[in-house]
Amino acid sequence: MQLENFIRDIPNFPKPGILFKDITPLLADPTAFGAVIDKMAAHYEGKKIDVIVAAEARGFIFAAPLALKLGVGFVPVRKPGKLPFDTHSFEYELEYGTDTLEIHIDGVSKGQSVLLVDDLLATGGTIKACANLVEKIGATVAGCCFLIELEFLEGAAKVAPHECFSLIKY
Repeated sequence: MQLENFIRDIPNFPKPGILFKDITPLLADPTAFGAVIDKMAAHYEGKKIDVIVAAEARGFIFAAPLALKLGVGFVPVRKPGKLPFDTHSFEYELEYGTDTLEIHIDGVSKGQSVLLVDDLLATGGTIKACANLVEKIGATVAGCCFLIELEFLEGAAKVAPHECFSLIKY
């Protein structure tokens, strides 16, 4: 199955000069969506993964069914003030300022092996912040999994030395 056929290009969104990769046609097709989860799971089958962590919002779409398929838990990472319990937080640099991510203090434990999941790897800022957040807790990053990677933005280099696995590369 050519998964690329289910990704729609939207020019000049969200601003001029950006070519947005729209995943909604893939999500609308249960065969394609199922194939994505199966391929992601096959890549991590037999590897030590205790929990899957994903940042809001599109990462959740792939992380939750992947966690079920691998038989592990799913822990959301969100923007400040969105989680109802005590949190760990991590502030990180953006191109024009800073942002913060939070995770429940009981979501990931010291010593756990964590798979990070998102829909798209671009510059690597968000996934690197997630990696820093789980490492701050004392967990280990088992890998970073994406549906799409925009290789020309070199996000995988920013996330190194962590493995980045992507199903579709542009």
